[in-house]
Amino acid sequence: QVQLVESGGGLVQAGGSLRLSCVASGRTFSDYAMGWFRQAPGKEREFVAAISSNRITYYAGPVKGRFTISRDNAKSTVDLQMNSLKPEDSAIYYCASRGGGLLKIRADDYDYWGQGTQVTVSS
Repeated sequence: QVQLVESGGGLVQAGGSLRLSCVASGRTFSDYAMGWFRQAPGKEREFVAAISSNRITYYAGPVKGRFTISRDNAKSTVDLQMNSLKPEDSAIYYCASRGGGLLKIRADDYDYWGQGTQVTVSS
């Protein structure tokens, strides 16, 4: 069992930045791939970014070049630095983990999920 808790969401103006953090507990964090997903009202949950156990990263097209995912295995955390935020980035952001270490972009490939943190970008 893995528990994930996100933090760092909030309200920011367009062009601003936020840093989301997710802390994991329960199993060996370094063995897991970690991902960030988001879900806006009336839309399906969508992939944002992921990082493998050996720190390979991958980003969704709309956020590439603006968001950066990183992990600190000593602290069992995965962060999402979000810059140049746009109103269309507004959503609930979820942290997720999967065993095996390989990053994936489908939500169904992840085993554990946090409760989510709200990000709102005003225009």
